[in-house]
Amino acid sequence: MNIFTISIALIFTLAIVLFLIVRSWRTTPHGTLGLAETLLLKFIFKPENRFNIPAEDQRKLAKAFYKKYPEPAVEVAKVSNSTIPSPTGDIPVRVYYPSTAEKLPALVWFHGGGWVFGDLDTADDNCKNLAKGAGIIVVSVDYRLAPEHKYPAAMDDAYTATDWVKKHGAEIGIDTNNIAVGGDSAGGNLAAAVCLRARAEKGPNIDFQLLVYPVTDASNFDRASEQNFKEGYLLSVQDMDYFRTAYANSASDYSLPYFSPLLAEDHSQLPPAFVITAGFDPLKSEGKAYANKLDAAGTKVTYKNYDGTIHAFFGKSKFTQGPIAMSDAVDQLKKYLFN
Repeated sequence: MNIFTISIALIFTLAIVLFLIVRSWRTTPHGTLGLAETLLLKFIFKPENRFNIPAEDQRKLAKAFYKKYPEPAVEVAKVSNSTIPSPTGDIPVRVYYPSTAEKLPALVWFHGGGWVFGDLDTADDNCKNLAKGAGIIVVSVDYRLAPEHKYPAAMDDAYTATDWVKKHGAEIGIDTNNIAVGGDSAGGNLAAAVCLRARAEKGPNIDFQLLVYPVTDASNFDRASEQNFKEGYLLSVQDMDYFRTAYANSASDYSLPYFSPLLAEDHSQLPPAFVITAGFDPLKSEGKAYANKLDAAGTKVTYKNYDGTIHAFFGKSKFTQGPIAMSDAVDQLKKYLFN
C-alpha cells in the first residue's frame, strides 16, 4: 500500500469520525439540532455571567456580538433616525423606507434583549429585511431599558410610539389605515401588550401583530420547553429569571396582563397574529400557549414552530430556518397590511 492510498484512507477515516462526533453533538433527547446552531453553541457562544455584570456591560457585549457576526448587507431606499415625543422624554426611532412610494403600510418594531439590552443597531438587519421583503415602512423603537427603567416604562414607550405612528404617521409617508406591531422575544412581549392595551383603552387600531418567540408568561417557568431547554441553548431559564427581575418592580408584576399577556382575562377582538417559536427555545411552550389562547378566543392566528433551531434565529442567514421564518413573516405582513 503506497503513501497516497494510506493518506486517502486516513482522511476518509477522520472524516467519518468527525461526522459521527458532530452527529452526536446534534442529537438530543428532544430532536436534532441544526448544524449551524450546534457549532454556535459548541464553539462560539460563551454564556456570560450576566448576574454579576452591570446592564451597561451586557449591552456592550450584545452589540459586539452582532458586529462580530454580521448579516449580509440589505439595501433599502432610505433610513432615517428621528424621535417620537412622550411624557417621559423623546423616544428614539429609526425609520426604514423600502422604496420611494408614498403612503405605505407600516410595522412598528420592538427589539429583543430581555428588556435589558438591544437597541436600534441590533435590530437593524431584521428591520431592513422586513421593510424590503414586505414593501412596508418599518419604525424601529428604542424603548427605555431595565433595570434603570422598570415596568411599565418599556411598554409605555412601545404604546406611545404605536399611537404616534397611527396619529401622525402620514407626516412621514405612512398609510395609517394599515399598521402592524411586532417584535422578537421581549419585543414580542411588548407587541402583544400593546395590542391588549390598545383594545382596552380604545387606542390605535392595529391590523396585525407579528410575535417572534414572544415572552407571554413571566410568572412561572414550569412548562415543558422551559424544563427541556433549561440551559445550554443560548437563552437559559436563569437568564429569563434575571430579565424578569430586572424589568419588574416586584414579583407581583409578573402576573399583570401587560407583563404576561398570556394571563390576560380576554384574548378576543385582538389583531390577527403570526406567532413564531423555535424548536430548542425555553420560550417555545408559552409562545404556543399564547397562540392557542388567541385561537380559542376567536382571534385569527397562525402559529409555526421552526424545528432544530434556537432562540434568536429569526432572520439569521447562518441558520437554515432563519431566512425561512423571515420569508413567512413577510408573507403574513403582506397578507394583512395590503388590503
